[in-house]
Amino acid sequence: MAMLEVSNLEVYYGVIKALKNISFKVEQGEIVALIGANGAGKTTTLHTVTGLIQAKAGSIIFEDRDITKVPAHKIVSLGMAHVPEGRRVFANLSVYENLKLGAYTRTDKNEIEANLQMVYTRFPRLSERKAQLAGTLSGGEQQMLAMGRAIMSQPKIILMDEPSMGLSPLYVSEIFDIIREISKSGTTVLLVEQNAKKALSIADKAYVLETGNVVLSGEASKLMNDESVKKAYLGE
Repeated sequence: MAMLEVSNLEVYYGVIKALKNISFKVEQGEIVALIGANGAGKTTTLHTVTGLIQAKAGSIIFEDRDITKVPAHKIVSLGMAHVPEGRRVFANLSVYENLKLGAYTRTDKNEIEANLQMVYTRFPRLSERKAQLAGTLSGGEQQMLAMGRAIMSQPKIILMDEPSMGLSPLYVSEIFDIIREISKSGTTVLLVEQNAKKALSIADKAYVLETGNVVLSGEASKLMNDESVKKAYLGE
């Protein structure tokens, strides 16, 4: 059984069908990428998996448990963390306060402190700026904070939505290196990313979405060399 299995997912915005029978699997320890153009349904898929949007039909199974109708705040405590598009840090709180909020479902103070130190080790800039208001950080630093905040919930799987959006090329490379490290440390990653080349370069598997449908799927390395993918998404 896959860690996360999405089957025949249908989602509507009013009368508009945003997702049309989407199915995909994420195995434990994998990085799985969802790629596609704007409006393809990538973000809607993540929002539905994490309980922010209700599915009209289909199922979402996480670790053998049906979470299709489980509310978002309960999904976090099951071991799923969401790094949203646009980072969504709490601008008027400090870096430290943002990170502590990531652990709001936990009660193990010593482990929370150990996790905090681990986040500071992985993101030295957050350690340097822990007393600084999150809203004063650069875009790249806010992305690191959003990722660090997700790690603080001790997730089994992290869902990341457009982590490279609006970042300089230097930060993009750094963020993707960190995603690879997060994966190597044992956390499964479901990645939505418009930068298809970068996403495919670190993913194990990928699914290509077009207008709410999965139109292609397979090993990321093979999709990287697929002529239709090259032409449509890799600018080749």
